[in-house]
Amino acid sequence: MTTGIIVFAHGSRVESANQAVRSVAAELARAGAYTLVEAAFLELGQPDLVAAAAGLLHRGADRLIVLPYFLTPGLHMERDLAPLIARISAAHPGIEVTAAPSLDGHPGLVQALLDRARALDQST
Repeated sequence: MTTGIIVFAHGSRVESANQAVRSVAAELARAGAYTLVEAAFLELGQPDLVAAAAGLLHRGADRLIVLPYFLTPGLHMERDLAPLIARISAAHPGIEVTAAPSLDGHPGLVQALLDRARALDQST
């Protein structure tokens, strides 16, 4: 199986914020485990999740994993993501589409926050 990865963020009117998500997706692709990686946005950025999925399938993916770039399991994770995944699944029968949980609870998140605090705290 060839897995495509979608880094799925909310999207912003500030294009540099959208570009930051695209940069994360590109870095993930360069990391080597997955070469088919795209950024996608719920709103205010392009491509949207459905278009990113179609693009990855066109490039040869036959399985999709959505990685939400959301800190907490809030409204968009609870209300918006499942219908979008259902829409992709209906448009592409036989393609497995799964989504990871939000970043909340991942041990790397605490370490990232600690790293940021230490970088600014001159007493450590």
